[in-house]
Amino acid sequence: MITNIKKLEAELWESADLLRQGSKLTSSQYCMPVLALLFLRYAFSRFKMVEAEILQSRPSRGGRVMPVEASDFAAKSALFLPREAQYDYLVNLPANIADAGLKTKDGQDINSLGEAVNYAMQLVEEQSEQLTGVLPKSYTMFADDLLGDLLRIFNNQTIDEVGGDVIGRIYEYFLSKFAKAVASDDGVFFTPKSLVKMLVNVLEPTSGIMLDPACGSGGMFVQTGDFVNHAGMNANTQMTFYGQEKVEYNAQLCLMNMAVHGLNGKIVSGDEANSFYHDAYNLAGKCDYVMANPPFNVDKVKSESAWAAGRLPFGLPGVNAKSKEIGNANYLWISYFHAYLNDHGRAGFVMASSATDSANKDRDIREKLVRTGDVDVMVSVGNNFFYTLSLPCSLWFFDKAKHAENRDKVLFIDARNYYTVVDRTLNEWTEWQLRNLQAIVHLYRGETDKYQALLADYRTELGDITVESAQAALYKQKAEAKEAINNAARKDKKRIEAEMKALQDALEDKLETARQYEWLTEKFGEGEYKDVLGLCKIATIQEIEEKNYSLTPGAYVGVAEAEDDGVDFHERMTEIHAELKRLNDEANVLMDEILKSWEDLK
Repeated sequence: MITNIKKLEAELWESADLLRQGSKLTSSQYCMPVLALLFLRYAFSRFKMVEAEILQSRPSRGGRVMPVEASDFAAKSALFLPREAQYDYLVNLPANIADAGLKTKDGQDINSLGEAVNYAMQLVEEQSEQLTGVLPKSYTMFADDLLGDLLRIFNNQTIDEVGGDVIGRIYEYFLSKFAKAVASDDGVFFTPKSLVKMLVNVLEPTSGIMLDPACGSGGMFVQTGDFVNHAGMNANTQMTFYGQEKVEYNAQLCLMNMAVHGLNGKIVSGDEANSFYHDAYNLAGKCDYVMANPPFNVDKVKSESAWAAGRLPFGLPGVNAKSKEIGNANYLWISYFHAYLNDHGRAGFVMASSATDSANKDRDIREKLVRTGDVDVMVSVGNNFFYTLSLPCSLWFFDKAKHAENRDKVLFIDARNYYTVVDRTLNEWTEWQLRNLQAIVHLYRGETDKYQALLADYRTELGDITVESAQAALYKQKAEAKEAINNAARKDKKRIEAEMKALQDALEDKLETARQYEWLTEKFGEGEYKDVLGLCKIATIQEIEEKNYSLTPGAYVGVAEAEDDGVDFHERMTEIHAELKRLNDEANVLMDEILKSWEDLK
């Protein structure tokens, strides 16, 4: 199922991006309208599902079932769609719309498919206060044939066959691809999912007020909603989401992202959303959870305005006496995140790596912060986790209600060498890797039952499979696949290649799962925390003081010894040179044969 969804995501993106390349639109022009069409497709899918539920118990009069109304959908927390805003209506409009006599409810003529989609977006906004003024109405910039092709791409029947929150996944996939493509935006509106999931996994939200004061496209809300819903609760009744996002474009993406995942929230944008100068919802001291990926190393923040806006319990960072500006705002953000928490609140955020041991005023603020006992976990993240930046970062976690035994301790995790390579420029944590990192936190907190639950999930997934058996099975399958493809009739080759690849992918997934199980259990066995050289260490506040209040994990966990692979270097180099000579000899023979064949053709 996962493979099918990944294939669907890739195919839809490839088709949509080919259309963009065929138009004269830039990625930034194309992004919002395409994502809004995905939203509309989601809204229609949910509309049809809820409509079917309503009609099952709908009364009838004179043999006719009473028509559904907007109020019926509101009662089920779903969006009502007037006929002209329903996706199948738009897909099936005639080619020559100007001659179809279509009009808006105000009597305005609809002369193109672009105008019809604009009108659909207007009608959707009228059904949702949260979406008012958010959806794009710029579809007349598309040629009708291109827009029609886009509508048909997202009308893919496989979306309904796969079911679940597949459109939400596709929306996030497109969002991540646009973040990479829209270079002019520096990807600031999208935090990679694995970083967000790590924040959510450590905070483990259940209920209450959540704030993201630099919310971008809303990934923190979406992953929090998923976490709460997965735990068997309802995110919209358990959580209250608040966001501030200075860039209006990003705030629109956020509201659409939340809507496509069925979440409600309050998002403010523009000048009043500038968190340096405004606490837009007056939430200082009131939040159960704070999550954010704020912009790093912002300069020229007006110190007097920032001080007047409050939320600075540890004072201002360094200020230029002449300009009265703050030269680096990282510790403004860090102070805000702590100040927003109530007396049992938790915060998790992404921060520039340099902030963990920066000097001068930053160091003074960090000392005061450490001495509160609220710093809970610090995680170092390696390069290439962002779509447009290769720099490393850190994940910080605060907890104002830490377990008593951890009150004067901090868990440090150095995960810079623990990741999966996606491509040459991008790394991520897989689901199992995320759960392994979360497991270290569980053991630090004494929550061995959660660690045991993870081991049970591994064993259910793997059965008797080990790394060695998975490797052997994969090796055998590759040999069988090669033989099957070579022996296949020409007309069957593509089908057999696809079948063999699916089998190989499944075996590679099992092998990776077995490796992650081995990685975890070799270090922590059946559930006993211990400091692991190069990976994790629990340090006391006294130890942190001895290191000048540095919060850099590498300063505490040390460096793991390089493993001896048992290979003699000089012997291996001799083998490599011999292999290279053999390959060169074969290449020369092949070249001679090619030249001879070429001569024979003359």
